[in-house]
Amino acid sequence: MPLTVHQFPCLSDNYGFLIRDEESGQAACIDTPDAAAILRELEGLGWTLNLILNTHWHPDHAGGNEALKAATGAFIIGPREVEKIAAPDKVVEDGDVVMLGQTRLDVIDTGGHTLGHITYHDAADRIAFVGDTLFALGCGRLFEGTPAQMWGSLQKLAALPDDTTVYCAHEYTASNARFALSVDRDPALASRAEQVFAARERGEPTVPTTIGVEKATNPFLRAPLLAPGMADYEAFGQIRAAKDSFQG
Repeated sequence: MPLTVHQFPCLSDNYGFLIRDEESGQAACIDTPDAAAILRELEGLGWTLNLILNTHWHPDHAGGNEALKAATGAFIIGPREVEKIAAPDKVVEDGDVVMLGQTRLDVIDTGGHTLGHITYHDAADRIAFVGDTLFALGCGRLFEGTPAQMWGSLQKLAALPDDTTVYCAHEYTASNARFALSVDRDPALASRAEQVFAARERGEPTVPTTIGVEKATNPFLRAPLLAPGMADYEAFGQIRAAKDSFQG
């Protein structure tokens, strides 16, 4: 039976994700941006929380761990860096497997935004929870990692099947689109940007996206095409630096 994903906005621009393995009824949250909001959503759904799955240590991703564990007794799983906020019950790293009932979630090292950032990949349902590594038309800022590390992480995600649904943690797409249009004149990007702006005007989310759509239009995945003659990671680093100073 498939994995059910419930997405909801919280904080200023985060998305929360509650997931449920339909065969067992076990549920988990991906990160804990807002414990109170997660508890309200759980009550509305009638779900019991079994697992907390952290992608990285930042407060808008792990800051609700302790409150949510106290309220639900959920078991916290995440990379070792989450210890900076609250020690996880189980530390996972690249190649490990997390089971939510009958749903298998493979752990992929996608460091760069933070050194220990991870992604949870449900290959059977073709779903990836990527935290702040990959965004719709964007990628995470390099707070701790290097361009080479982040480029390698993005390439791991780009290698997933094109129809993989990508759940990223923030609604940044309109601002990402404005930057993308400043560095890439590809018609596919222009068309997508129009759709993004229209969706946001209507108050609609632009998350989730797919790997195929991002490979076709995301300037960070298209970096070697936009800066030919450079090493791939250097081209990526040049575009990431341009985004960091972009004022549009």
